[in-house]
This record gives sequence, C-alpha cells and structure tokens, in this order.
Amino acid sequence: MQFRADSFLCSFGSAARFYKKDGSGVEEYLQWLRHRMTEIPNSCVHLWKEEQIIGQIEMMRWKHDSSVGYVNLFYLIPEFRGRGFGQQLDQYAAQFFKHLSCHSARLNVNPTNQVAMRFYLKHGWIDLGQRDDDPEVHYLEKRYGAKDFQQVWRERYD
Repeated sequence: MQFRADSFLCSFGSAARFYKKDGSGVEEYLQWLRHRMTEIPNSCVHLWKEEQIIGQIEMMRWKHDSSVGYVNLFYLIPEFRGRGFGQQLDQYAAQFFKHLSCHSARLNVNPTNQVAMRFYLKHGWIDLGQRDDDPEVHYLEKRYGAKDFQQVWRERYD
C-alpha cells in the first residue's frame, strides 16, 4: 500500500488520486492486486535486499493489445534509487514480457517526475506523449527483441 501511495505522491504531489475522495482506493487496489496475481503469476513482485523489501513491480498485458505489456507500478524506495536496483526491475519486466511473447511494453509517467523520466529514457523507454484521457501523464514505450524477431524471420523465410 505504501509503495503505491508514494508513487502517486512522487507523480502528482499527493496520494489523493490513489485513495479517492470516498476512501475506496485502498480496497479497490487490494482487490485488483489479488486478481492480477491470480490471473498472471509473477506479474506483481517485490524486490528484496536481504531482509528488506525495497521495490515492487506490477505488470499485465495492455488492455488495447495483448501483444504489448503494461507496467502498472515500477517502484523503488527513495534510499535505493540511483543505485542500480531500478535496472534490475527493468530487466525483470523485459524477461517477463518476452516470456508472454510481448514485443513491447508501456507505462505511464508524469513528466514532472523528472527522476522517473530520466531513468526510463536512459533505459530505452521512448516518450510517446500525453495520454488523451489523462493529459497529466505520458505513455512511454519500450520495444523488446527486434533482433530476435528479425532472426526468426530470416530462419523461416530465407
């Protein structure tokens, strides 16, 4: 819960969007998380450093195209940011989505969250611009395995 709420604080300056005006955000999130973890095992995992949980990632297929992955949450606690652990989460996501035969993945980020934007751009994510339905946030996309697909094509058709 804390990680999700803090991600809203980092992105929007407040966790109000997470908690919702009527306070239903926490219960809705827990229900969504239970469903996600049952539907797609290993899609929601924690990153541990010894006995401490230092990060979390939540993933699924994108609702508009099942060949595209979607990262719902990509989170590290502040004291572990900028120390290489984010790259571990990014690599986990890449392997997870490749296992699902996804050719790319998307996520949302508020461009005012400069730390997150720098991280994503540095690690190969491309800013696709504002979302039509939520102009405060941008879609970012990362493509996977272009060489793999080219190699498969050559093996099949050459």
